[in-house]
Amino acid sequence: MRSSLVQYLASIALGLSMLGAGPALALETSLRVLGGDDDLRDALDAASAVRKLEDINETDPQTIVSAALSDYRNLTLALYSNGYYSGVVNVRVNGREAADIPLVNLPSNVRRVSFVIDPGRPFRFGQVDIAPLPADADLDLPQRGDRARSDDIQTSVDSAVEAWRDAGHAKVGVADQRATANHAARRLSVETRLAPGPRVVFGDLVLNSDSAVRAKQIRRIAGLPTGEVFSPQTLETAATRLERTGTFSSVVLSEADTLGPGNSLDIGVSVTDAKPRRFGFGAEVSTDEGLALSSFWLHRNYLGGAERLRLDGRVSGIGSTSGIDALAAARIDRPAVFGPDTNGFLFAEAERLDEPDFRSDRVTFGAGASRIYSPQFEAEVGVALNYSRTEDDLGDREFLFLSFPGSLTYDGRDDPLTPTSGYYLNAEGTPFLGLDDTASGMRAYADARGYFALDTDARIVLAGRLQFGTVFGAAIEDIHPDFLFYSGGSNTVRGQPFQSLNVALDGGGEIGGRSFAGASTEVRVALRDRLSAVAFYDIGYITDGDLWDTDGDSHSGAGLGVRYLTPIGPLRVDIGAPTGGDTGDGVQLYIGIGQAF
Repeated sequence: MRSSLVQYLASIALGLSMLGAGPALALETSLRVLGGDDDLRDALDAASAVRKLEDINETDPQTIVSAALSDYRNLTLALYSNGYYSGVVNVRVNGREAADIPLVNLPSNVRRVSFVIDPGRPFRFGQVDIAPLPADADLDLPQRGDRARSDDIQTSVDSAVEAWRDAGHAKVGVADQRATANHAARRLSVETRLAPGPRVVFGDLVLNSDSAVRAKQIRRIAGLPTGEVFSPQTLETAATRLERTGTFSSVVLSEADTLGPGNSLDIGVSVTDAKPRRFGFGAEVSTDEGLALSSFWLHRNYLGGAERLRLDGRVSGIGSTSGIDALAAARIDRPAVFGPDTNGFLFAEAERLDEPDFRSDRVTFGAGASRIYSPQFEAEVGVALNYSRTEDDLGDREFLFLSFPGSLTYDGRDDPLTPTSGYYLNAEGTPFLGLDDTASGMRAYADARGYFALDTDARIVLAGRLQFGTVFGAAIEDIHPDFLFYSGGSNTVRGQPFQSLNVALDGGGEIGGRSFAGASTEVRVALRDRLSAVAFYDIGYITDGDLWDTDGDSHSGAGLGVRYLTPIGPLRVDIGAPTGGDTGDGVQLYIGIGQAF
């Protein structure tokens, strides 16, 4: 009997101990603002550290009380930011003012934290004086009578400091700042005195880290103009030049703490080398063009001067109605060859083309330079020696010529992979000088793309593309087939067979056209975060005459597609069918990575 009673009492004690060790009660908070508006309440709510703990279900008393104590400052600063300087902040933990809780005797459980805030009445600016300012500074400073938000003062001071830095005074600072609050009149007057310091010039670029890239080449790429007046924009441009080589995973420029002789300012640079080698591959498939496989190998610092060596291989037309095409190419780019914004390159290509209207084996060796004028605009020129042996409906022919390719590109898209706004323009001109009885002339091509979102979330986007091309200076039968134009396929008119629109020869047979015009439109509709649907319509025009010739032929296609966003770009699946012309029937399927344009 005694043993049973002991066991019974022990089980009760165990049950009580288990109840006492149960999970802590969830934290509940409340925020009460006496006056003000919804914007003020939202600002106070966002500033509270305790409110953030409630969102993550925090239950530790020490953490909650520490956050409650910090909220006196957080909420007061939020009031200042909204122009309230006579506010009263109460923070109560389990009904007790947080400031009165001894830190050595914290509550065992915090169930509730309540905020009661009396913001008082808002203040207006009285006198606002920020001086001195550069002679040509055009700053939007707070005016007398404006709501006295503390953030507006800090923004104005920051703008004044940046104006002095833009004028070459790199070491400008705040010498003195006073704020006077008149509570009776609810006025805040602010006086800030700046110390511009001397106008400085750029000193040396000092390397603060090790790199596999030679120090001399790093300085050459950055292009820091030693001896010229300091400019924050010039400093940012130097960092951008180093970043765009792709050789460095991070670039940090820092200003020296003190000035050197002649008020010169040395700039430190710390770089972290990216992994030097990279490998990639791609694949596309369509009903008529077959399977295309591509791969590349890249070295980002091939010779120690941030040179970029890239080897490319591509095989296409696998399983197509024509034949298999193959390409092997090599290109090496060296930055800062003719100044920091001009890169030089050498390239070589060998290609076999087995197209519906011709077969060609060609080799090309060339060199050139590219000039970057801005993050959006660049130009490229080059010279190349080309040899080709071609078989088409005009017979077996050989071509030997010099070409002088040039291009201008402006890319104003918000995102090159999935653009929703902006536009892209590319214009190419390639004069060619025939050697050994090959004709001379010029090939011109232009590609314009535009994107427009129909709603603020860019869930519906209109995309359009125009293409134009022509060759002049030589008869059509004397132009290399690579320079002629075709229409049909994933890059021109979807829904029509690959290169199905061309020019019929007088004696029978077919070749490419001397001129081409094409237009494509798409409506892109986001369905989910990664999935979207597309409706498209494409049209193409080919003629054996000039671009404005009206005697050519046209065809068109339309269809539907889906896009699924991946880390390397959207996975594209399109199904199209002919809607005009007599070059094809049935449907065409296209699968690849990236938008159609």
